[in-house]
Amino acid sequence: MTLFRRKSMQDLGHDAVDDHTLRRALGPWHLVLLGIGAVIGAGIFSLTGLAAATNAGPAIIISFLMSGFACALAALCYSEMASMIPVAGSAYTYSYATMGELLAWIIGWDLVLEYAVAAVTVAIAWSGYLVSFLGDFGVTVPAVLTASPGTVITLVDGSTVTALFNLPAVLISVATAALLILGIRESAQANAVIVVIKVVVIIIFVAVGVSFVNSDNLTPFIPPNTGTFGVFGWSGVLRAAGVVFFAYIGFDAVSTAAQEARNPQRDMPIGILGSLAICTVLYILVSYVLVGMVDYRQLNVPDPIAVGIDATGIEWLQPLVKLGALMGLSSVILVSILGQSRIFYTMSRDGLLPPFMGSVHPRRQTPHVALIVIGVFVAVSAALVPLRVVGELVSIGTLLAFLLVSVGVWVLRRREPDIPRPFRTPWVPFVPLLSAACCLVLMLGLPGDTWIRLVVWLVIGLAIYFSYGRSHSVLARRGGDARERETTRV
Repeated sequence: MTLFRRKSMQDLGHDAVDDHTLRRALGPWHLVLLGIGAVIGAGIFSLTGLAAATNAGPAIIISFLMSGFACALAALCYSEMASMIPVAGSAYTYSYATMGELLAWIIGWDLVLEYAVAAVTVAIAWSGYLVSFLGDFGVTVPAVLTASPGTVITLVDGSTVTALFNLPAVLISVATAALLILGIRESAQANAVIVVIKVVVIIIFVAVGVSFVNSDNLTPFIPPNTGTFGVFGWSGVLRAAGVVFFAYIGFDAVSTAAQEARNPQRDMPIGILGSLAICTVLYILVSYVLVGMVDYRQLNVPDPIAVGIDATGIEWLQPLVKLGALMGLSSVILVSILGQSRIFYTMSRDGLLPPFMGSVHPRRQTPHVALIVIGVFVAVSAALVPLRVVGELVSIGTLLAFLLVSVGVWVLRRREPDIPRPFRTPWVPFVPLLSAACCLVLMLGLPGDTWIRLVVWLVIGLAIYFSYGRSHSVLARRGGDARERETTRV
């Protein structure tokens, strides 16, 4: 059936070999730093406190371990796929090879939640940290330009103003897209500098804060459940794991740069697994120090790490932490827009999106049109849309992508057992199926209204596919040409 047509492994191999339009400039450490740049951001600087205060208490440490374990299983599956199919497109491309065009489109559309919508969320958070950081130095950004339209802001003197739009969020979105248009090498170098700064700030926070850990703040480690699912107790630990999963989103963005890696078969697994391992260790250390420094009930704020620094009384650390947050959020926006542009680029080459989305700048060798479209979308959305439940929507969309990639590894092992696999996921089918099960459990831990939003989003995507993508698909045209040749011969 045409709904389930899929790319052969030969097609994907030709895509990887024949496409010389993107510059191969990334080595293994570039990929590790891209992964760290995408992962360490809004999660560690904001969601840690929220999940601890409302769901898990000090057991937020276990929640991070649970999410990290699920991501590690998914990372093993991603590594096999990325080494076999070194083509830009991430889970979209892998699904095309294993489960067909329709599911590939669903995943490609679903990944907009992981990348573009996540960039919107992080741009809004970046704006808040920038306003606070500048305020420490006596620089005031007009309140009417710091939030979405209609947001009522209370000023220091007690008066209120109504916001017009979020100007800092627009500026960071436009600046990031412009940097990515300049070139992948320039973007990777900028990301490397940002990653070093924010990791140093996190290490300083852990090194200073560990001496202020109070064992009383860690007791009880798992607060008793209040009688409501997800509010403390073990169900709260599970709910928190689904919430802080947002903090891990991005390690798979490494796979979207496959066609810009110098040796993708070797370097993609290093980038994916290396970045995830480093980030998991940092998350566990930060969450332990944070809930040890401050009573978890005080952490339901947008800047919990700043609250932790306040508890130490060390004033010079406050602007340093905010600078680290700005750096962390900046690199997340950069890698999110990078990943989204490469997915649109690949979908356009497959005919599922209009050809202009696959245009490559003749000198910069970057998909500049896709980057402009995504940059405008992120900037406009960040300027006008309030920050509410987008984090949960991003999490459930990413978990769905991870689930399908995990199933895809098992399907491809059965369907194409003889294809060379430079990296092999261990213990198949146990690891892929366990990965899929872990992702499904974390999805079930999220609220029902998040599932409703996911379904609505997917319905919109299906409408686009059946109205454009299905008839313009490269595979559809190849099938039509073949039928025409067969008719001519007859």
